[in-house]
Amino acid sequence: MKKNFQILAMALFGMLGVFTAQAQDCTTNLSIYSEFAKVKNYESAYAPWKSVYDACPDLNPANFVYGERILKYKIEKSEGAEKTAFIEALLGLYQKYGEFFPSREHLADVLIDQALLKNDEKIASTEEVFNMLDQAFNEDRSHFSNAKALYVYFSYLVDLNETGKKNLDDVFNTYDLVGDKIESEIDQMNQMVAKLQSKEEAGTMSSREKRQLKIAESKSATYAKIAESIDSKLGSLANCENLIPLYEKNFEAKKGDVKWVKSAVGRMYSKECTSDPLFVKLVEAQNALDPTSDTYFYLGVLKNNNRDSKGAVADFNKAVSLETDAKKKGNIYYKIATIYKKNGNKSLSRNYALKAVGSNASLGKAYLLIAGLYADSANDCGSTTFEKRAMYWKAADMAKKARVDLSLRTRVNQTVESYMQRAPSKTDIFSSGLAGKSVSFSCWVGGSIAVPNL
Repeated sequence: MKKNFQILAMALFGMLGVFTAQAQDCTTNLSIYSEFAKVKNYESAYAPWKSVYDACPDLNPANFVYGERILKYKIEKSEGAEKTAFIEALLGLYQKYGEFFPSREHLADVLIDQALLKNDEKIASTEEVFNMLDQAFNEDRSHFSNAKALYVYFSYLVDLNETGKKNLDDVFNTYDLVGDKIESEIDQMNQMVAKLQSKEEAGTMSSREKRQLKIAESKSATYAKIAESIDSKLGSLANCENLIPLYEKNFEAKKGDVKWVKSAVGRMYSKECTSDPLFVKLVEAQNALDPTSDTYFYLGVLKNNNRDSKGAVADFNKAVSLETDAKKKGNIYYKIATIYKKNGNKSLSRNYALKAVGSNASLGKAYLLIAGLYADSANDCGSTTFEKRAMYWKAADMAKKARVDLSLRTRVNQTVESYMQRAPSKTDIFSSGLAGKSVSFSCWVGGSIAVPNL
């Protein structure tokens, strides 16, 4: 018995020694391949990486981060059966990454990485790639943030519709969901920019914050391009000429289906099909089924179409009172602001535009609206030419605030430049003797603006 115990103990100590040696080898090889990978010497990194990946996959996330780069390099440099083997290895790596480090590689990440790899290497059908992305989108939408994957997902759905494998309702429903997702991602970027904007204007941003801003701007631009590409892919499928006959055909059978009616109303509104009698029928059906904030908003649209601006504003205000989503509330306030602007009531237009940004700080177009109101009032605000032109400084300052919406940055810069060209020049400032002082406005705009120092 004692002898057996000694043998068992020796075996355990031997195994422990093996495990210890293996762990040391893994740590050493991790350090070796990491140094190679950092300088993009993936050929030299492959052997030590493979050793660690096979023996100690959960040692460090670097096994998967660098492993992806190494295997992509090997795929690019190989052919035939060898290339196929590396592709399979990378597909397996994505799967294991999700298993060993689920907080870093979520379900959506795994499926997206695998689907895009298969798509890029042309080893899967359109339907197979779509199904993988569809699973990722429906089961883990919060982590589905890959812009390329969003486009491939929707693009392949349209392709499958063209071959009769998906119906048009699927295309429209997914278009709405993907659009919402893109809008959500852009909103996140805009919120980050809104926090950094004051520091950017004051010139007090740290290097880290500058990098964050640059990344946010890049991501926002990418999502904006993807949104345009998705609209282009949808093409004529969702124009009024196609939507109206489709909804007209299904109206009698579906008019009691709240979900269908809401979807139809929303889509016709977004595609500017609001002048058709069918839109009226759909809005009335929605109002009968579920009188919500959205319903009053669309009733306001109908009244505005019929030039009943007073009734439209009343319905929009009712919509605001029922709305709980701050972003939607901001959009409704903005809609009211545009009505008052069109009717020539600049003061009320500004009031509602300010309410709009009060609800949604990233609603840059509301700042541009106010800036436009100021610029349009230049000739009415001041007793001298200098005072009148000084209004353009105030307009430019307001327009700059619209930079919180990254999608508007080019337009904002052009608008600000235009206003500054119309504002007093350095020669004008010198002649006025007002450098460093302020100009007050006694018109509806009110307030004042500081005259730049020379």
